[in-house]
Amino acid sequence: MASNEDRLRKLVQENIEVDGKPLGQPLDLNVGLTEVGVSSRDLVAFAKLVSHEFNVTFTPDDCANLKSLRQLVEFLDTRAG
Repeated sequence: MASNEDRLRKLVQENIEVDGKPLGQPLDLNVGLTEVGVSSRDLVAFAKLVSHEFNVTFTPDDCANLKSLRQLVEFLDTRAG
């Protein structure tokens, strides 16, 4: 089975675009999606996708504290079922 990081990278690659273009490779996990230009609306949709894919629930505090994709991977590693 793929690691949570690999699964998250694939979700980003398949679902996140900025100005109609994919984020590109290699994906830097140390940045936040808003830093690379992802809209808040797209970010909410992506959070719902991640929640469904990894069977996790995000609280408002979780959303406020997860500043980078790396932090999201760490969150998933501790909570994903």
